[in-house]
Amino acid sequence: MKIKNYRWIVVALLFTATLINYMDRQIIGLLKPTLEKEFNWTETDFSRIVIAFTAAYALGLLFFGRFIDKVGTRIGYSVSVVVWSVAGMLHALASSAVGFGIARFGLGVGEAGNFPAAMKAVAEWFPKKERAIATGIFNAGTSVGVVAALFVVPWILARYGWHEVFWITGAVGFVWLLFWLFFYQIPAKQNKLTEKELAYINQDENPAIDDAPRQNIKWVKLFSMPQTWAFVAGKFFIDPIYWFFLFWLPSYFSSVFHLDLSKPSIHLMVIYASTTLGSIGGGFFSSWLIRKGYAAVKARRLSLLIFAVLEMSIILSQFANDIWMAVILISLAVAVHQAWATNMFTLAADMFPKETLSSVTGIGGMAGAIGGILFPILVGYLLDLYKQQGDLAAGYKILFIGCGFTYLVTWLIIYVLTKKSTTGHSSSKIVS
Repeated sequence: MKIKNYRWIVVALLFTATLINYMDRQIIGLLKPTLEKEFNWTETDFSRIVIAFTAAYALGLLFFGRFIDKVGTRIGYSVSVVVWSVAGMLHALASSAVGFGIARFGLGVGEAGNFPAAMKAVAEWFPKKERAIATGIFNAGTSVGVVAALFVVPWILARYGWHEVFWITGAVGFVWLLFWLFFYQIPAKQNKLTEKELAYINQDENPAIDDAPRQNIKWVKLFSMPQTWAFVAGKFFIDPIYWFFLFWLPSYFSSVFHLDLSKPSIHLMVIYASTTLGSIGGGFFSSWLIRKGYAAVKARRLSLLIFAVLEMSIILSQFANDIWMAVILISLAVAVHQAWATNMFTLAADMFPKETLSSVTGIGGMAGAIGGILFPILVGYLLDLYKQQGDLAAGYKILFIGCGFTYLVTWLIIYVLTKKSTTGHSSSKIVS
């Protein structure tokens, strides 16, 4: 039986996988106060656990990027989900900071496959004019996953314990895997797809990239292309900021505003829910620019500039003395970040053929993870320093100010590296 608009079923699968991915990685942040008491962790101990995850994530992105391009989206995504689900469950066996670091390392390797696989699936199933919207929808799974964790983790923790949090949430990935294997094939092999939708999906084909022939670019050659380094810069400087929000915000509200993390928090729910609006809205905005006549790369780049300026609002959080004022400012910041992230991913899809997109996504993601390794070192040092001085809030203020300026500096780098990458209406080409 043929199914109309089958591509949106694919987006639903990508959204759900991303939701599970971010729910699993957020758990450690929500359990931080509980585990700190049980294992006597310092801020530096926790930062090392975060670093273990991000180091593995960096290596995993490099591996999965190439692996998915070689074996295909269906198999590559399946392997990724199995690895991260098993690693998530193994957290329950940890009994020290080192043990959690090892489990986080395994989780990082597995979770690294999510975005290379999801972006390749979007490129396979969507024409350029819909890719940003599709990316925005599945990328919203990052925020919905965090919100889901805010409900699920305290509920399981209160009724059972922290061990069961990891056992139960880790098992969810295997349920998703059954649906993935049943529903997913590339469009050419999906017999449930109508001929009309297949033609719609393939409207950008011949050539795969405007003004450039279909080609399998050697992996090493990707490093000689300015577009690759633009994507690398966008990930290296910006990804660590969202990871900071992801891992340290619960602790920030707990220590500065005395928020009780043993109960579901409406404050954190509002913050992370706002990122859904940013993710989808960011994708819609750049797609709207394309419909207005902007070339694809120009549309993404203009969107990134607007979001970089808006992100500077996080600097005002240093003046927030009321918890809801902090919630409003940080909600805006994380929503704008997700709008930025959606357009960064889509920018890569615009500049590279789908045959190499997972590899490019993996390379850029690895750069983001390396940034995520370095930034927590600074975070742990600053927070421990100001905690010793009895003014932990001052440490967070410094971090928020730095985050606010980083987006604009990063946009300038991206602009310089991509200013020769734009051709006519809604098109881009590879410049080596």
